[in-house]
Amino acid sequence: MSLNPHTLEDLPSLVESVELECKLAQGQDGKGELPKDFWLTYSAFANTQGGVVLLGVREKDGQFSVAGLSNIEKVRTDLFNTLNNPAKVSVNLLTDREVVVRELEGKQVLEVKIPAASRKQKPVFLNGQPLGNTYRRLHEGDRRCSEEDVRRMFAEQVEDCRDERILPNYDFADIDPDSLRIYRQMLSDIKPGHPALEHQGIEFLRQIGGWRKDRANGVEGLTLAGLLMFGRWLSIQESVPHYFVDYQERPQAKTELRWVDRLVPDGTWSGNLFDFYRRVYRKLVEDLKVPFALKGDQRQDDTPVHEALREALVNTLVHADYTGRVSVLVVKRPDLFGFRNPGGLRLPLEQVLQGGTSDCRNRLMHQMFLLIGLGERGGSGVPKIYSGWRSQHWRPPALYEKPEPEQTLLELRMLDLLPEGVVEQLRERFGVRFESLEHTARLILATAAIERVVSHNRLLEICDTHAHDLSQLLARLVREGFLVPDGRSRGMIYHLPGEQLPTPEQVFAGPLQSSEHYAGSSEHNGASSEHNAGSSEHKVELDMQRNDDGCLLSDHIDAPLIDALDRLDAGFREKLEILAEEPRNRERMQKDRMQQVIITLCKEHYLTLNVLANLVKRSPDALRQQYLNGMVKSRQIQLAFPSKPTHERKAYKAYVGGQDEE
Repeated sequence: MSLNPHTLEDLPSLVESVELECKLAQGQDGKGELPKDFWLTYSAFANTQGGVVLLGVREKDGQFSVAGLSNIEKVRTDLFNTLNNPAKVSVNLLTDREVVVRELEGKQVLEVKIPAASRKQKPVFLNGQPLGNTYRRLHEGDRRCSEEDVRRMFAEQVEDCRDERILPNYDFADIDPDSLRIYRQMLSDIKPGHPALEHQGIEFLRQIGGWRKDRANGVEGLTLAGLLMFGRWLSIQESVPHYFVDYQERPQAKTELRWVDRLVPDGTWSGNLFDFYRRVYRKLVEDLKVPFALKGDQRQDDTPVHEALREALVNTLVHADYTGRVSVLVVKRPDLFGFRNPGGLRLPLEQVLQGGTSDCRNRLMHQMFLLIGLGERGGSGVPKIYSGWRSQHWRPPALYEKPEPEQTLLELRMLDLLPEGVVEQLRERFGVRFESLEHTARLILATAAIERVVSHNRLLEICDTHAHDLSQLLARLVREGFLVPDGRSRGMIYHLPGEQLPTPEQVFAGPLQSSEHYAGSSEHNGASSEHNAGSSEHKVELDMQRNDDGCLLSDHIDAPLIDALDRLDAGFREKLEILAEEPRNRERMQKDRMQQVIITLCKEHYLTLNVLANLVKRSPDALRQQYLNGMVKSRQIQLAFPSKPTHERKAYKAYVGGQDEE
């Protein structure tokens, strides 16, 4: 979280690289006062990834202006007085180093760097009451956490090991005997002298952490780890109602909900994690196209890629929060492997990527995998995954979190960083100027050529570059004519020169006609001189090319666009309404379920905001704010017109390159 602005011109690029919030903080007398909404932002940043607040700076629509604080010491004193009052703020995360006076445009402003709270400090809440006073940062806003979110934070704070809990009223009959037998045989093959092999049944389970005695109260029994690893499906369901594991093999390199192979607990197998691991790993590697290596004169079929996939699968299972509402999901596609687990990261992302520190959510299960040679100790698992992918010169893995519902995702793409064909095209376009660029700059241009547009956040996933340095490099590539910027603030995107992004005006070829203005509308029928088909405005609309379903076609976008339901073929419209049947008939839905419906509706075509809102029977503004903005940011859906994200004609399609929901 690096911030050291000297002028207003520094701020737009810094907005891309850190969570930045600007507050005017003038107070009633205009000399400076800590605003009340600062504390909502403090809680939100602390409970998410941290951020920076500038007091004395106004931001409106991406434009900054400095008011300054004439009584800056009073603001600073009030800040620390409140921080150290536990009745107002649950924990003080700041020292003098995080609260710094800066000079901008000749005026003094106060920079407050708010670090992310540790697992032991969360939830960070206000007014002595966590329920209703705990916030998170979501899509540039401070959002109140639900009661379920707060309780989960407290559970994470208190329980270092989430799977050691002894389950009352469960016994050895809840264990699948075949699962435990196969595990014992694997342990015997790998470590034939292990002391646990001297025991059978409950005693063997005790030796590996699946059965334990609480010395404080004398209670003993099956642990949650033992049940999840080796239990029967019905027993697991009774103890962990939200537990669900899902493997899907999808036939194409695009976001869709169709699969050619799927494994879920369906009563035909145990449904436990050990069996899920064994079955899924075989499916992941059975047709892996990675050249074998030689060690001496012996073929080594177990490559770094195999190791990376094993580690990714184990990591997903042992770091999952099985009280969460999201399933464990593993996706195999021709272009990527995707892994999702409920629950966020227990350590900051930078620390996870660096390795060397471990805070495993389910330590007993992790130990069980380690005993049979699976998984890595000491926080080295994620670096090993990255190393395995780097061995093939593929794009770096993307590890990220989604806050609602809380989950962690890992995407392993089998795509070259610098495909030779793309590099050759860039050489032809830029000539010797391209040859003079450093590796990171070439990587940025290749990504822009492959993905059409790039953003600061997307490039952070690909480039091994500090966020601030990346902002500087992007600015340089713009100055030198390699990239063209579009948008502003956090909405800034970049594309190659001449690769003009589609605009609503190009696609619609004139003013968009709402459904009530079509010639067939009873309200505006042919007798109306203002809205008849002979109107020049309407003639453009009626002459537009449409496919048999009634979708708008344009060379400027990569898929058909649905701009009005009453222009659609009746059968096609009915199909869309059936897909949207659940939200059409229900006022309240789980957020992840609504997101799945939206992705399904937008799978192969763009839908305008109004059409989408009409299909799911929601207000356009509420749909955009509660679902669509976040889904665009997390790459579940994409905009037809990324350079005009707030345009009234905005339209959405399922993201072609991301890992979608189950």
